[in-house]
Amino acid sequence: MLEPQSRSIDLPGVELSADLRLPVNTRALVIFVHGSGSGRTSPRNQYVADVLARRGLGSLLFDLLTGPEQRMDNLTGELRFDIPLLAKRLIQVIDWARRDPELRALRIGLFGASTGAAAALVAAAERADAVAAVVSRGGRTDLAGPALVRVEAPTLQIVGAQDPLVLGLNDQIRRVLRCEQALEVVAGATHLFEEPGTLEEVARLAGDWFEKYLLVSKPSTDCLPPHTPNG
Repeated sequence: MLEPQSRSIDLPGVELSADLRLPVNTRALVIFVHGSGSGRTSPRNQYVADVLARRGLGSLLFDLLTGPEQRMDNLTGELRFDIPLLAKRLIQVIDWARRDPELRALRIGLFGASTGAAAALVAAAERADAVAAVVSRGGRTDLAGPALVRVEAPTLQIVGAQDPLVLGLNDQIRRVLRCEQALEVVAGATHLFEEPGTLEEVARLAGDWFEKYLLVSKPSTDCLPPHTPNG
């Protein structure tokens, strides 16, 4: 297991904590965007990051909210659905990574969960020149709104078969996205992918997607028609 490095991300008016994994000679960085009420220490995202590291993919897990913001959100639940705020923070982190001497040469992918997936798609639309691939895990991609039609990065939505609300929403978004994309349904999985073997399947699917678009190919910026969903 590749032990993460602790990093501090200094942004205008805010400082965010982060964990960075950089396999030797990696050419890609997957930035994780956690979901509702979660943070960089999410065991599910940490697991996926470890799997990606074994496949030669770097990762950056960071807290979207400051300590005081997180405490307020724990009480009110308001900030976790503030997609403009979350997307703004993510865009600032993408810009920070592109300036960082250690990271700026790496191709960037985004891995978003729950409401974080909406922020990832908004950021992908706003930084189309920087974001080369997006993966959503149980994502509220519908919350990305008008930004969806501007997403150019190849996008994979992964959803549990036993998560009917999000599955229905992801299927609708599949029809809205104009970029190269796919919908993968994990059998037996509920929203948090807590069932045996389901998170492993998420990590496999995400790893395949990021390898294809971050390490192997450099896809055209032209968007393609939607794919038929699998499963």
